[in-house]
Amino acid sequence: MKKCSFFFTLLVCSSLCLEAQQVTLTPDQIKAYTPDWKGERFPDGRPKVPDKLLERLKGVRLEEAWGILRNKGYQNQFEGDWMVLHPDSVMTGRVVTAQYLPLRPDVDKIIKDKGKAEGRIGATNSWPIDVLKNGDIYVADSYGKIVDGTLIGDNLGNSIYAKSLRGVVFYGSVRDVEGLEEIKGFNAWTKGNDPSYIQQMMLGGINVPIRMGRATVLPGDAVLARRYGVVFIPAHLLEEVVLNAEFISLKDQFGHQRLREQKYTPGQIDTQWTDEIKKDFLKWLDDNPGKLPMSRQELDQFMKDRTW
Repeated sequence: MKKCSFFFTLLVCSSLCLEAQQVTLTPDQIKAYTPDWKGERFPDGRPKVPDKLLERLKGVRLEEAWGILRNKGYQNQFEGDWMVLHPDSVMTGRVVTAQYLPLRPDVDKIIKDKGKAEGRIGATNSWPIDVLKNGDIYVADSYGKIVDGTLIGDNLGNSIYAKSLRGVVFYGSVRDVEGLEEIKGFNAWTKGNDPSYIQQMMLGGINVPIRMGRATVLPGDAVLARRYGVVFIPAHLLEEVVLNAEFISLKDQFGHQRLREQKYTPGQIDTQWTDEIKKDFLKWLDDNPGKLPMSRQELDQFMKDRTW
């Protein structure tokens, strides 16, 4: 992509390019934002991380994912302090982003006219839902607005779950919480809820880079949403995050068991392992194949490339 095209993308994302405003980034523009992803993509350009990795991601703790990303230089991928519809559930999936802004009539008209020309129907807060696919999570920045900032109620919640079999992460609010709770399998991470309808807000863009509190989020990122927070994982780092976290978990399980058995001291487990402990760990893996969340081939390759 030419340099001038990239800068045009930036203008689109910040909703400043009024004359040629588009509702969503093109596939080529999304690819330009996610060049490190080398795998399969959706037709809209978003990285399509494997379902198998998303399922394994459910077993990863927030601190493990956060720590691995931080060590890779990604220090702004976590946001906490959520209201969670079903706190005991874990949600993982692929990001579809939406950006909302305080209403400005001239810009809102441009967005709506462009959407109409693209064949979009209904209110603009339903447009991101129309692009969802199985495994997607609707992630929206609505700048923390609670009263008159409710992006969805139970009707749109049912549509979201029917399309994605997932839920939402909103830096804003929802309404009809009791109705949303009745949607089996649906979950929501929000900053609040209110009985009011959405007012004085406009859609800024779909599948554009957005801010979610402390985090920067791109379309196609992987989401790990738990009771105490949400981590947004760049697609090209998902496999590394999962494998590292699974390996750390296996080491912890082994270490805890050996400490309970008083075979080693805390000082031996909490520092660089000796060759004797490493050999014991490998034997423990052979004796407990059911504890492995990955294939043994994956684990052996991972350990070969890793300094313990």
